[in-house]
Amino acid sequence: MAEMNSLTCKPRLSFWTLWNISFGFFGVQIAYALQSANVSRIFATLRADPHSLSYFWILPPLAGIIVQPIVGSLSDRTWTRFGRRIPYLFIGSLVAVLVMCMLPNAGSFTHYINAMLFGVIFLMLLDTSINMAMQPFKMLVGDMVNEEQKGLAYSIQSFLCNAGSLVGYLFPFIFALIGLQNTAAPGMVPDTVIYSFYIGAVILIACVIYTTVKVKEMPPKEFEAFHGITAAEKKEKSDFVHLLVRAPKVFWTVGLVQFFCWAAFMYMWTYTNGAIAHQVWGTTDTASAGYQAAGNWVGVLFAVQAIGSVIWAVILPMFRSRKLAYALSLFIGGVGFISTLFIHNQYLLFISYFLVGCAWAAMLAMPFTILTNSISGKNMGAYLGLFNGTICIPQIVAALVGGALLHLVGGQQVGMLVLAGVLLIAGAACVFIIKETYSRHEEAEAGR
Repeated sequence: MAEMNSLTCKPRLSFWTLWNISFGFFGVQIAYALQSANVSRIFATLRADPHSLSYFWILPPLAGIIVQPIVGSLSDRTWTRFGRRIPYLFIGSLVAVLVMCMLPNAGSFTHYINAMLFGVIFLMLLDTSINMAMQPFKMLVGDMVNEEQKGLAYSIQSFLCNAGSLVGYLFPFIFALIGLQNTAAPGMVPDTVIYSFYIGAVILIACVIYTTVKVKEMPPKEFEAFHGITAAEKKEKSDFVHLLVRAPKVFWTVGLVQFFCWAAFMYMWTYTNGAIAHQVWGTTDTASAGYQAAGNWVGVLFAVQAIGSVIWAVILPMFRSRKLAYALSLFIGGVGFISTLFIHNQYLLFISYFLVGCAWAAMLAMPFTILTNSISGKNMGAYLGLFNGTICIPQIVAALVGGALLHLVGGQQVGMLVLAGVLLIAGAACVFIIKETYSRHEEAEAGR
């Protein structure tokens, strides 16, 4: 116990310091929301078969599972005048901005390269860069925030994430309202989508510059003191396999919950557009005005999901039991997905996606709070990068089997949303397997 008490506890940070640490996440999430809501629409417009759509979604998590651990591990051992995490998020954001200006124009390069191939390449580049920019924000909270404030810090991050999502999801709908063309020639992406990506790119780089200027990371000596890292520990060489072998049990139990959750949301991103077009507009023709109107409405529904997530994120801290809050949130989201099978009115779908937002709020905050409390600062970045595998692997698996499962549900894309609901409810049941633990340093902070 004396060893724990000798550790230096991280100071309390002001609300605005916590805000600044995560503010750039607002811009990154706009980019992620635009990708999530429009990638299936873009590829469908480029004439991709619905049974093949899930295969295009393999690329983003595949990029993430490779990039995130590398960024985490390298940033653990990096120090520059700008810090250890910030250089990676800035470079990732800069690449994302360039790619966002290119991806929606895939149909314009057919004289030089197949439009589908162009889209695939730039989708991989976009998600690689977004992953590179996104993960350092979670690492900054783990690095700089004490145990007592960590829940608040991740709640702020969750709020900014959902606010960014709200903006990104609504852009095409808003641009259609103000008169931009929402249809285009066959094989071309509508102006509403193209300009959404342009504006999103501008906001992304502006937000990241703000965080880069406002946040000063701990110098190495100070970081080591706050995290109780000894000279002997600094000399230890830990590869990814070694870290996984020594990972706390909570890494794996939370990972099991993550598997069901992220597989469910993969199916939401992949099949919502087709499901809503069929259920509400009664069309499967991707060139029709009805299908493109459904595409805009998907952005509105995802925005409702983000609003539900923001509201539910405020309620979550009121629960005395973190596990009960986590499980209940996932169960509610599962009910929301299943309800889409019975709804044919576009406005009633607000209820479904509001409920889905409850699950999203828990998924953004709970896993990282539980995990970062259980690991030490020395390998914080590497572990968070590896933990991203619990987000990427289920998406890859879901994408690989998505086409076959779509056949099993009779080719009805709404059936995949029902399956997403079942997966979330399974994840809710697995929450009760988790046993929360604390690292040596977090125990010291919690016991101050």
